Amino acid sequence: MSTRTRRPKPGSEATNRPAPLSFEVRPAKREEATPFAVAAVAFALIALILCMGRDYLLLYGDAVAHLGIARRILDTRNPGLIQLGGVWLPLPHLLMLPFVQRLDWWQNGLAGAWPSLLCYVLSVAGLYRLARRIVAPQWATVAALFFALNPNLLYLSTTAMTEPLFLAIVIWSTLLAMECVAAIKEVRLPAVKGRLIGLGLLILAAVLTRYDGWIFGAAVWCVVAWHVFRAEKIRSRIAVHFVFFTILSIAGPIAWLAYNQHFFHDPLDFMRGPYSALAIEKRTAKAGAYHPGWHNPFWAAVLYMRTAQLDIAAWETGFGVAALAFAGVGIAIRRRLEPISLLLWIPLPFYIYSIAYGSIPIFIPPLFPHSYYNSRYGTEMLPAFVVFVCVALGWLQQRWATSQPLWVRLMPPAAILLVAINSIAMMYRVPLVLKEAMVNSTTRIAFEQAIANEIKTFPAGVPILMYNSDHVGALQRAGIPLKQTVSETDYDTWKAALADPAKHAAYVIAIAGDPVSEAVTAHADGLTELAVLCTTGQPCARIYRSSHF
Repeated sequence: MSTRTRRPKPGSEATNRPAPLSFEVRPAKREEATPFAVAAVAFALIALILCMGRDYLLLYGDAVAHLGIARRILDTRNPGLIQLGGVWLPLPHLLMLPFVQRLDWWQNGLAGAWPSLLCYVLSVAGLYRLARRIVAPQWATVAALFFALNPNLLYLSTTAMTEPLFLAIVIWSTLLAMECVAAIKEVRLPAVKGRLIGLGLLILAAVLTRYDGWIFGAAVWCVVAWHVFRAEKIRSRIAVHFVFFTILSIAGPIAWLAYNQHFFHDPLDFMRGPYSALAIEKRTAKAGAYHPGWHNPFWAAVLYMRTAQLDIAAWETGFGVAALAFAGVGIAIRRRLEPISLLLWIPLPFYIYSIAYGSIPIFIPPLFPHSYYNSRYGTEMLPAFVVFVCVALGWLQQRWATSQPLWVRLMPPAAILLVAINSIAMMYRVPLVLKEAMVNSTTRIAFEQAIANEIKTFPAGVPILMYNSDHVGALQRAGIPLKQTVSETDYDTWKAALADPAKHAAYVIAIAGDPVSEAVTAHADGLTELAVLCTTGQPCARIYRSSHF
């Protein structure tokens, strides 16, 4: 006897039941990240237009200095690699080099914006692909938008600061490490070999971008090496590529130590030299005073986590975001969701140690001394926070999805709405990183503009004696080629000029406390004082004309 399956009648409960929610976690195809890259381009251009229109690109003194270093590699009396200096790592300056030789891009800051904006777009696309290996598509979308719409990141991506470049390297290194380990487990030799070389290049880039990249690169190498050594089936067949991966990983630190030894006669000049973080803190800190968190890892952790919260979320909602992120870590560990993703958390121990023992102060308004300094370091936690917040929210949605109520289905759209509200709220109060730049640049910009106005009155092409390390922004604003100046970038000419300023430069700019000021005090013959420029919060500058020109 045959049986017939009865179809449900239209309007019945069976036909009206919504399709089950999908929580499939799998690697994203390349084309899936394309819409996020396109959206990131749009966000980047909007941010650039807004920041350029308000003259925000050069608010950070460090951004001005980065552009000055990149410019002087070719535009100086002694061009060459020595102009990279011995403290800041060289890759950001080398990336700016093709753009900064254009005078107007150096002056308005666009030379630093182009590499940063490109890194921002790459990091958004990479973060979506990374999140897609850990959470379902809807939550990977939330993570990518949470990252892309962060106002602090958008502002930094229009400047010559190093954070956008480093975040792109961290995200793509973590992603490639995941893909490499997956390829090892699946015995896909071409993929393993390609990822090993790619990871080696990214570790080299990380090491030559920021010093936290040294710790991050070492961690990536250890993770990948562990899986390679355990892969007995393919270990011998990928040995050559693993050796290249290792060589690339150690090439950066070795090259930087050798560079410091060759040019500054101390391989650790970047740690203990006159321009190191340690030396700067000793010069700027009051006698007997120490920054918050000094030799106290607990308070260093509190300070850094609070900074990260303020960089990522509006007002006090950062506490909730941090709690969700840590819950996401616990869920990921318990469910064994791509353990390699924990590499995103490396900035946390690095900055706790750096604040406590590495002469790296961070000041934020809610905590003593209630000021602004290095608040941008908190943005390095952005990838970890956005990914693991979505791990926690995805887990909650999956846990509550058995009965499929409407509000559970609306969780991802609601999260996207909250991301948009968070971004608007942060911009309404002025993002912390931008606020720091605005507060700390007020007197410096006025001072450098006043010097620039005087420089513009000089005859074209005359030699100018000036110490460039502290206020190269004055030359930048005046549009004066650096090769026109006699400065510390050319050791022999510099020393001769300090011994007799009037004979080596038509004009002398002496800023109180700098080597030129000391030289003028000791050798004032042949110099006529033209102007004295003083600005609140800055040393006074004295302009002299030489009688020998």
